[in-house]
This record gives sequence, C-alpha cells and structure tokens, in this order.
Amino acid sequence: MLIALFADIHANQPAFSACLAKAREQGAQRFVLLGDYVGYGADPDWAVTTVTDLVAQGAVAILGNHDSAVGNPRVQMNAEAQAAIEWTRGKLGPAQRQFLAQLPVRVEEDRLLFVHSEASKPDSWIYVTDTSDASRSMMATSAHVTFCGHVHKPALYSLSVTGKMTTFVPTSHIPVHLLPGRQWLVVLGAVGQPRDGNPAAAYALFDTEKREITYCRAAYDVEEAARRIRKNGLPIWLAERLLVGK
Repeated sequence: MLIALFADIHANQPAFSACLAKAREQGAQRFVLLGDYVGYGADPDWAVTTVTDLVAQGAVAILGNHDSAVGNPRVQMNAEAQAAIEWTRGKLGPAQRQFLAQLPVRVEEDRLLFVHSEASKPDSWIYVTDTSDASRSMMATSAHVTFCGHVHKPALYSLSVTGKMTTFVPTSHIPVHLLPGRQWLVVLGAVGQPRDGNPAAAYALFDTEKREITYCRAAYDVEEAARRIRKNGLPIWLAERLLVGK
C-alpha cells in the first residue's frame, strides 16, 4: 500500500490542495494527517472540513499543538501564532471544534507510529531537532517507523540495535529503504509553512511493502496563500515567510 503523509497544513488551502492532487496522481491509496491543520493560514474552516471528509473516507488524523490550542485558551504561543489562533477560533463552528478536540495524539498500527511531535511525550509537543531528541522518541516505542511533523523541516533518523544513531536530510523524490534492522524516525516537512528555505509544500509517500519513504514537494501558488493571509488581517510576517520558506 502507498500511504501519503501530510503534516503542518496550517490552514493553507493552495498548498494542501496541491499536495493532495499530486499524491493522488502518484497513486496514494491512503492518507495519514499528522496534525496542525489550523494556525498561521487563512483557511482554517476549509482545512478542518477537508480533513474531516478525509477521515470519513478512512484517513488517519492526529492532533497537533495548534489544533489543541483552539479549544484551550490557556495556551500561550509567540505573538504571530497567538494572533492566528485567536482569529481561527472565530472561524470554526462547533462541529469543527469538536472534531479537533476528539483527535488522538498518537495512532499505532502494523509497527508504524503516527504522532505530531514525537513518541516519548506526544502531548508535550517536543521538537525533534537533533539525534538526542530522535533517540528519546525511538526508545519510547517498539514501532519500526515513527512518523511525525512539528519541526517544519524534513529529516530522517535511524537507531541501530547497538544504539548507533544516523541522521540526514533526505533528497526530495528519491526513495529511501528503511532497513528492518533499525528503528526509524521520519520527520516530515510542512505542507502549509515550510521552514527549510524551499517554499514548495512538503509531504511524503510510504510504500508499506517495499518499506520505502519518499519525501516529496509540490509547487503551489504561494503568492495567493500570502494574499489570503494579508486580506484577513493576520500578521504580515505569516505571509512573508511563505515566500521564502522560513
């Protein structure tokens, strides 16, 4: 089976639409959504409705920290993120809020673990930025492969049976075989707000039979996404950063 994985959509309709279309063209048979459907972007209602429809069709959806913040006014973020979340709360209806509130923080199946941040404390929203973070996550689970987002930068980590860690930044559109003798942590790039210097939306494809992960990018109308942010009175920096992928 070919699974398409998406993380950090962040209410970016043009980006998520482009990724969904491209993944379908590539033959994706199932979708896994790793959280942060809202925040930063201008189309939270569309994003939550789209994710809700995908779940009704069999997709897996995980709770992200921005999704959690919608229903928790005690959460404090940086100024731009806080402004976006407060604006987002006014754009979502009761059914959409309820959908976000009931999402799980982790789903595990067939030795695959899906989380938004990492495995050791999935509801603490820890960032995986180095091998120490990755090791802690992998040692907290017996899953062969853990998939997460949250960082907005693609990365791939592995842990051998002797405790040796490896890490590298994968090349887009080049499949990587996830060897059975190691544990793996697949950190996806962001659909809706990439931060690796490439404005193109990021997602990944996982072949469950070949045990191969392929990191992918989808070009989209970044200017349109930025225009929607500005039009809705959200912080200008949230629009500007889309143009440079940071």
